[in-house]
Amino acid sequence: MTEIIKKIYSGMFQAIIDGKKKFELRLADQNYQEGDILVLKEIDKNRNFTGREISKKITFVIKTKDLSYFKEEEIDKYGYAILSLE
Repeated sequence: MTEIIKKIYSGMFQAIIDGKKKFELRLADQNYQEGDILVLKEIDKNRNFTGREISKKITFVIKTKDLSYFKEEEIDKYGYAILSLE
């Protein structure tokens, strides 16, 4: 288990606090693994820390380069939609 610290803008942070946002989209610049702890530190629009933070356990990881479901032309045309499920 690794603790990974990242910044997050206030609107996205609050959506997690409120229980509406149950996913996180990140660059795969870390070796994210199931069981790791993601520590999200809130920043405001000026990128200043607000002092609030939340820790969440990573329960599932998928990397988009691993996906071969879609044609490259479709991805270029539509992009991806990341969905939160309940």
